[in-house]
Amino acid sequence: MSELTKIEVASGVFWVEAPGIGLRVLCACPADVVKHLMKRGLILPVERKGFDCETGPNAILLSDVLLQNGRFSNLAEFPVLQMLYRQGMIVPGHPNNTGGRPLLIGLREQVDAQLQYIYRGNYGLVSEEEILESGVGRPEAREMMRLKLRFAFGAIQHPRELLEPVYVDDEPVVLRGGLQLRRLALNRFEFAYAGESVTVDLNLPPNVHYDVPYTLGLHLLRREYFAVIHSGEGDGWDPNRPTMGSILIFQGRIYLIDAGPNIQASLSALGIGTDEIEGIFHTHSHDDHFAGLAQLVRSDHRIKYYATAMVRSSVAKKLAALMSIEEGSFADYFDCRDLAFDVWNDIEGLQVKPLFSPHPVETSVFLFRAIWEGGWRTYAHFADIVALDVLDSMVTDDPEAPGVNRTFFERVKSDYAIPADVKKIDIGGGLIHGQAKDFRGDRSRKILLSHLARRYTNEEKEIGSGATFGAVDILIPGNQDYMLRAAHEFLRSYFPDAPRHQLLILLNAPLVTFNPQSIVIKAGEANRDIYLILTGTVEMIEAGSGVHVLVHAGSLVGEISGLRGTPSAETYRAENFVQALRLPCDLYLEFISNNCLLAGITRLQAQREFLRRAPLFGEGMADPALNRVAAAARSFSLAAAETFDPKGVGLVMIRSGEAERRFAEEVHETLAPGDFIGEETVLFDAPSRYSMRAKTAVEAIAVPSEVLRPIPVVRWKLIETHERHLRRFAETTGLRQRLAGLAGECGVKVQRMDNQHVSLLASAVALLAVIEADKGRELVLETLRAMIAFARYHFDQEEALLKMYGFPDLERHAAIHRRLLAQAAQFQDRIGAGASISAAEAEAWLKGWIIEHIRVEDAKYSAFLNSKNIF
Repeated sequence: MSELTKIEVASGVFWVEAPGIGLRVLCACPADVVKHLMKRGLILPVERKGFDCETGPNAILLSDVLLQNGRFSNLAEFPVLQMLYRQGMIVPGHPNNTGGRPLLIGLREQVDAQLQYIYRGNYGLVSEEEILESGVGRPEAREMMRLKLRFAFGAIQHPRELLEPVYVDDEPVVLRGGLQLRRLALNRFEFAYAGESVTVDLNLPPNVHYDVPYTLGLHLLRREYFAVIHSGEGDGWDPNRPTMGSILIFQGRIYLIDAGPNIQASLSALGIGTDEIEGIFHTHSHDDHFAGLAQLVRSDHRIKYYATAMVRSSVAKKLAALMSIEEGSFADYFDCRDLAFDVWNDIEGLQVKPLFSPHPVETSVFLFRAIWEGGWRTYAHFADIVALDVLDSMVTDDPEAPGVNRTFFERVKSDYAIPADVKKIDIGGGLIHGQAKDFRGDRSRKILLSHLARRYTNEEKEIGSGATFGAVDILIPGNQDYMLRAAHEFLRSYFPDAPRHQLLILLNAPLVTFNPQSIVIKAGEANRDIYLILTGTVEMIEAGSGVHVLVHAGSLVGEISGLRGTPSAETYRAENFVQALRLPCDLYLEFISNNCLLAGITRLQAQREFLRRAPLFGEGMADPALNRVAAAARSFSLAAAETFDPKGVGLVMIRSGEAERRFAEEVHETLAPGDFIGEETVLFDAPSRYSMRAKTAVEAIAVPSEVLRPIPVVRWKLIETHERHLRRFAETTGLRQRLAGLAGECGVKVQRMDNQHVSLLASAVALLAVIEADKGRELVLETLRAMIAFARYHFDQEEALLKMYGFPDLERHAAIHRRLLAQAAQFQDRIGAGASISAAEAEAWLKGWIIEHIRVEDAKYSAFLNSKNIF
């Protein structure tokens, strides 16, 4: 028998097993990875000594990078739950509960982020103070905390008590039983045991996404007035279906209810592009309702985010923990619209009432209604709910004990009984989900059963119906064509100054539908029509140059070749059902000429088409957004060997030729067409540490930061790129080890503060690098100013956190912060006045200024905050 087995589970995911020592390592854990393991037979139902349980991994190796091609690589919540509960590793008396904890392996920053993300996934808001901060009154916050503690069996535990973290940097580590793990390069690892070895590569190739474990049929949906599309009826353990979710259509506009794993696959199967989504209503932060948020930010506009303040706060904290970013960054990607509990909130005619639902994390179920002939039409979405007998077992007369009072129980029971025309209910059972029997006497016109992996029992079938993927319940039919409204809005965004009567000429063109995989325009052939995409997604393919781009609703297909009367350079192919406005080329050219638009369109066309082919802009951006970027872009040229400093410019992207990304005299990367520098300026308004030197003659564009910052998909890709460049910078300059050592010395066991400390240390290391490389006084000053600005922000955040929890030594701590800022200003003034500062002198000053403060002063609040469940 082989000592080591390697199995490719799915793209970018592997299983490594050492049978002789009983170690089973899941390598990478993207969304729905548990379902892949089930399908591959690596998780199986078994019985052990009278216990029904499952097989599965007992260790997880995390990806070195959190994001790959826009998808999360590390989502360990469900794999960890599977190990702890479904395998029985922490179940009392279970034969698999041998005292060994599952291993969580990877880079320190990834392991620590996953621990905190799991912590937030388990509990949401972890203290009465955090609940109060979300706007809830003190009596209600106290009752919610009692409920939370009851679900937590009386105590909130950090995942460190349940998992064994193993940090892997550049040196090999020996895992349980003698299995050795070594990092070969970024995301490439070698396992060795008993003379055998296997390697795994967790890097995804460009344009490759993590696999979806199930296959969905393709649907052509009509945009109704008020309707519900059933987009998921399974749960996090159902390998054949998406998790519980719905899509609302109101007045032709599309709203999601929750965003489970692989939401993009569900949307694509339904012919809905991310750019078509008006908003999302969010029930809670568990991964089977949360993991798809990453795919929703891949849009050219901020999607409206509707949730109660409590749920939003819980979700923002979990996303911040996962990505090691600040909670306030959530608003960079979503347009947050807080909803009030227990009242009807009006959303442009659609009314929604959130009701509190008992769950381990902050959760609201939703009632929706719209007025029509004869009164209101209503839809109830009840995910996640609790079984009433479970909730009844939590009732206690002791106001200090974990649990709920009888009044609370009766209110929840009454809320769950509110009738609706269509009501979808969670019947997942167990300690934290609902059961069908609680709705046996429900007066709703139609009940749908959901959130289940197993088959329905006969008793459940008597209570409610099922729904297949893509099934639609029409509450108010649409008696108008909402496609024409969408066409008008898109055309108006293209031609804001065109007279209305001129737009109506184009709007009189016919609507056409393309079946999935149909060719819309073929390369090498002249197209007689130009198509304005209204729904669905079109592939733009140029096989010879390797171009493959998705074109979304709001984009014009075939415009360039149609106006010029030349054969198309690309093939356009419907990825799913596509609806479009067919504009005859001669009619479109007449419209352009009559409105004197040809010069402007011609000027933007070349720039827009280049941007569409660039990886940064080629996904998630429709033509109107590309036009705004193209209009703001400034073109410039560099001769071979000419150097360009991107300071203050924004983002610089190569159009043609090759250039070098340089730090001092070292070449860190060769830039080809579509590559760029300056992401730190766009993301953080910080000076770029790099310069650019042309290897050949170069044509490039510069795009102002303020144009790019409001585009979520661009910000998301820039973060992914920045993480990769930062790691390469640290490895190339040898500063990674220095930063890792400093970060290890400065942990205070509060992730938010530790993340900020790492960022502050990274700023200090960058300052040292600039000084060591003799980059000039001006860049030294800019880098120092950025470090001081972040230090000021960090001190404010730290003091606010300590004030929230009543840290007794806050005044003294704040006074020390003021003294440190004064010292930094003096140091800055010295450099500004012309003083020569050596790298050794700067390092000594920084160690005293940052490291000693964290190790001595910040360490004093660590145990205090941990005692408040703040980790």
